[in-house]
Order: sequence, then structure tokens, then C-alpha cells
Amino acid sequence: MSVLLQQLANGVIQGALIALIALGYTMVYGIIQLINFAHGEVFMVASYGGLATFTLLPDDLKKSPAVALPLMFAGGIVVAVIVAVIMERFAYRPLRNAPRLAPLITALGVSVFLQEAVRVFYPNAKSNLPYPKVFPEGNLTIGTVNISWTGVMLVVLSVGLAVILQTYINRSRMGRAMRATAQDPDTAKLMGVNPDRVIVLTFIIGAVLAGVAGIMFGGYLNNINIDMGFQNGIFAFTAAVLGGVGSIRGAVIGAFIIGLIKTVAGQYMPGGTQYDYVWIFVVLILVLVFRPQGLFGEPERVRA
Repeated sequence: MSVLLQQLANGVIQGALIALIALGYTMVYGIIQLINFAHGEVFMVASYGGLATFTLLPDDLKKSPAVALPLMFAGGIVVAVIVAVIMERFAYRPLRNAPRLAPLITALGVSVFLQEAVRVFYPNAKSNLPYPKVFPEGNLTIGTVNISWTGVMLVVLSVGLAVILQTYINRSRMGRAMRATAQDPDTAKLMGVNPDRVIVLTFIIGAVLAGVAGIMFGGYLNNINIDMGFQNGIFAFTAAVLGGVGSIRGAVIGAFIIGLIKTVAGQYMPGGTQYDYVWIFVVLILVLVFRPQGLFGEPERVRA
């Protein structure tokens, strides 16, 4: 029983990380119907941005987590936002009215480009690079379950940012503009909404969440590599589809489901961790067979 409880706790932490990435997927798709496969690489680049920021700090600041950690978050988020804005402006905006296959292929190309760009600055990026230990050490112990303080911080940030994002979209003026653009961009434009501004802001918000996830990932596992974007991006995309692409609540719940399946199935199902991908996609297929729009998605409406 203690092993099961520990795996459930690990699954919640894994789900919290996936949720931060999945929110970026679901927001972009909800606004412009684009599956941004390069979003996982934005998460990866942000993690390396945090590492580069730490490397550039003076030695005395490196020894002060209270200073180094916020600066790492700032550096990682800035790098993620810059990459996302450039990506939207030069890779996706020219193809906004093109057939859906064109931006999809472009997203895959951007993903490969970002991986290779990081490899230029970090030739050993394929291998695990140690991440600075600036996060609180120690564990929160509940019975027989041990949860690192970094894991607790990850869960709190994930749930808190998701709630803030949902509130922002439901109650703010820009949130209403996002929902209007998602429903009918042409009509929204006639009502004074600037679709380009809304879409750029959507990419920025997704990049900020990916930036937070990138720094937290490095702090939780104490190492990073350039494959982490693809691997976690697949999990995040699957979570968004499982919960219902376009639904913030669905993305978060789908992410926690994926995290729990990954850890529990890796422990108890045949094949162990080598087959955790298999069990995740088995559950996804079963859900989509009976509910193609996902758990919390709405059936796609055909526009006349």
C-alpha cells in the first residue's frame, strides 16, 4: 500500500508538470485551431534559458537561492516568450489561412530547429546536464509518503496558475476577446477585437506557463536534456486531447490522469516503465472511442 501511495503522489507531481505544458497546447488550439507541436521545445528552451541565466550570475548570487531562483525563472520565461513570439510572427502567421497541414508541418520543422539551436550552444545537450540546486531541499512526509518540497511547489504552481488563467479568460476584457476570437474571428474583428494581438498574447501566456514548467522540471529532476521537450510535449498534447482540446479544465484534469497512469502503470502493469506510453495511449483511445471530443470538450461545430 505504501508503494501505491508513493506512486500516486509521484503521479500527481508528474501531472502538475504536464498540465503547465498542456495549457499552452489547448489555448493555442482553442484560438486558431493550431496544434503547436513546437510548444514542447519552448518548454525545453526555457529550461536551458534558466540554466544560462544561472551560469551568468556572479558566484555570490549563485549561493543565494532567494536571488538565484527568481532570476532563473525570469530568464527562462523571457527566453520562452521571445521564442514563442518570433515563432508566431514568422512561422505561423503567414500560414494562418493555409490548409491545416501546412502549419502542422511547420510546427514540426520549428521543433527540430529549436532542438538544433540549443545543441549549438550546448554541444553535450543530448546528454543529461546537471541543473543548479537552488530549490528548497528536504521532503514533506505524510505517513509513508515522501514528497520533495520542489514537487509540492510544482503542484501548487500548476493548480494556482490554472485557476488564475481560467479566471482571467472568464472575467477579463482580453479574456472575452480571446473567447470571441475563438468562436468567430471575423465577427470579433468587426466588433473591435484585434485578432493578431489576441493570438500573440495567447502565445505569450502559453510560453510563460511553459517557462515555469521548464525551470521546475530542471529543479525537480536536477538534470535536463534536449529530448525533454519532445517527451513531455507528447504527454502534454495527449493530456489536452484527453481532456478536450480547447478546455483549460480538461487540459489540467487530463494532465493529472496522464501523470497517474504513467507512474502507476509503470509500477504495476506488464512491461513496467518501458510500456508506460502504451498504457497512456490505450486509455486515450478508449476515451476517444466513446467521447471523441474528450472528457470536457464540446463537439466541433461546423461553420456554414
